[in-house]
Amino acid sequence: MKKLLLGAAIALLPLTTMAATILGFQAGAGSWKHDPSGNFTASVADIGSSADLKNDLNLAEKSEGYSYFLIEHPVPLIPNFKYINTKLSASGAGNITSTFTFNNQPYSQDNSITSSFVLDQTDAIFYYEILDNDLVSFDIGLNAKKIDGKASAVSGASNESVTFSGTVPMLYAAAEIGLPAGFALAGEISTLSIGDNEISDVSAKVTYTTDFNLGIEAGIRTMSVKVDVDNVLASMDFKGVFFGAFFKF
Repeated sequence: MKKLLLGAAIALLPLTTMAATILGFQAGAGSWKHDPSGNFTASVADIGSSADLKNDLNLAEKSEGYSYFLIEHPVPLIPNFKYINTKLSASGAGNITSTFTFNNQPYSQDNSITSSFVLDQTDAIFYYEILDNDLVSFDIGLNAKKIDGKASAVSGASNESVTFSGTVPMLYAAAEIGLPAGFALAGEISTLSIGDNEISDVSAKVTYTTDFNLGIEAGIRTMSVKVDVDNVLASMDFKGVFFGAFFKF
């Protein structure tokens, strides 16, 4: 019986090695502490009188969750797939530093204001591995980034809110450099520049993977959004550090 079990294990060893090269999977989650900056215009009538995210809407930095998973395979021509879900919102309360209009309503300087802002996103990324070895990997592909946004501002009799959403196609690239003892340096970028719409989502991180396929990651993520969609004109930046954990095989 022992000889049969040993023979079966030896026979299955090449198959397990092949399975590791046939399918790759990784899933992770963490927290991103983002700090907003920039300006926001809620209607065409507001052009020239935008609200500053910090000084007028008083939006503060906030820590929120992100999660992702990816699937890789060796089938030619069919891209690999990565999905990312990012929660991004902010709220604030304080005094307005300069008069502006929001959704065609006036908001006066020195008046108190409470505001909220949401820019939740999902990324569906289809990519190919151009280079993949123990030292360096490099991927390129396309990212369909879906943005669901909402902004509201309450000050005295002025109580306005707007919603906007859309899916934008973006170029995608990612790279990773292996380091000794399970460490690695990695980065990825999604970017778009079409007409008045410019979006970039860039991250750089350090990862550590244990022998049990569990790992941790820490890095910096910067998102820049300049959009003209659903009568919303915005030029905003969100940046900060993130920490997370992952499992892969």
